[in-house]
Amino acid sequence: MRNHFVLFLATFVINLGFGQEQVAEKSSFTLDEAISFALENNYSAINANRDIIDAQKQKWETIATGLPQIDGNISYQNQLKQPVSLIPAEFFGGEPGTFQPITFGQPQQAVATATLRQQIFDGSYIVGVQATKAFLRYSANNKEKTDLEVRKAVTEAYGNVLLAQESVAILEKNKTTLEKNLFETQKLFENGLGDEESVEQLQITLSSVENQLKNAVRLNHITLQMLNLVMGIAIDAPTQLSENLDNLAQKQIDLQLLETEFNIENNVDYKLVENLNEQRYFEHKLAKSRALPTLNAFINYGSSAFADNFNFLNGDQEWFDSSVLGFDLSIPLFSSGKRSASTARARIAMEKAKTEKQEAEEQIRLQLENAKSEYQLAVEEYQTAKDNLGLAERIENKNQIKYSEGIASSFELRQAQTQLYDAQQGYLQSMVEVINKKTNLETILNEK
Repeated sequence: MRNHFVLFLATFVINLGFGQEQVAEKSSFTLDEAISFALENNYSAINANRDIIDAQKQKWETIATGLPQIDGNISYQNQLKQPVSLIPAEFFGGEPGTFQPITFGQPQQAVATATLRQQIFDGSYIVGVQATKAFLRYSANNKEKTDLEVRKAVTEAYGNVLLAQESVAILEKNKTTLEKNLFETQKLFENGLGDEESVEQLQITLSSVENQLKNAVRLNHITLQMLNLVMGIAIDAPTQLSENLDNLAQKQIDLQLLETEFNIENNVDYKLVENLNEQRYFEHKLAKSRALPTLNAFINYGSSAFADNFNFLNGDQEWFDSSVLGFDLSIPLFSSGKRSASTARARIAMEKAKTEKQEAEEQIRLQLENAKSEYQLAVEEYQTAKDNLGLAERIENKNQIKYSEGIASSFELRQAQTQLYDAQQGYLQSMVEVINKKTNLETILNEK
């Protein structure tokens, strides 16, 4: 048997280590893979799962209060100075009117008791059990909201990493082009075929691009750390992204999503508002239940022993048994209006929750319309930015040719280059906006 256990333990450890090695080796993620990984490993998602388990335990804790409860007690007393009672002396043949001091019992006493209690009726208990079901629903909805927030956070972080990576690549390309232009212009100036202003214009542009490149490199590192944090892994882990920004943005363009029929009951914020209404309902019901009587039963069994010295552990010690069966009935009669005021306040809170639910419905519908508009605008701006980038590239290319032929000035070339750089960043940002705005819309719709 021991050998079987050792074999099982060894197999378990090997499998556990292999599983951890697989997770550690997984360093390249698509967006969907990153989301799936985060839903299992994100810190908030882990705690949301624990909240559900906690709610289940709380449900049983509430139910168990109405089930039989058994308590055991053991007490020991040693009367170092026993109390004295005065008995008329004539009882012992003494003179009438005088008293004889006397002590009763033995100085040491041990008592062991066990008490069984059972709740028979308690209105607040019934309401509490009903409320635990609502609390479980709240925990499940809160977990769903956490998952949606994690999904949204991963998508935004993933897009930001791709944006930073693309920015670095574009800025490096721009820097290479500028260095070539500056080198050629410098040579022309040194040979007396160019002017110093052209060199200076290019030096200004190159310095600006170099600073942007340094910042983009730093942002690339920071955004990757943020993605790791959201995914629930070490921030310095060498995570790699297996998608590029352009393809990901293309996949996120789905204008049919704008025509999706909206069922507000699927919205997680609406579900949480309904949970609040349930909570207020049960609070009102609990306040009313406090006017009902409560009935409990108990049965007690005990045994006592007395001695001059501590010998209660001896087998020949005599013990005296006792037992009691009883009922406790508590009837609320008069509270000077306290209960009625408490019930009224609970009713007011319930009515306020109903009003808040109506307001939440309208807010959610407004959020949906705004999210649709922002998503549609993001798609339109993406198409415009893409077209503008093509135009800016052609304009910059023409100015490069004109400049090399001496037709365009360095100032005109710098304007074309600055316009191109703005178009490049606008195009990158538009792709990220498409991804984020679609995610925001999907969060509101919460379609399974």
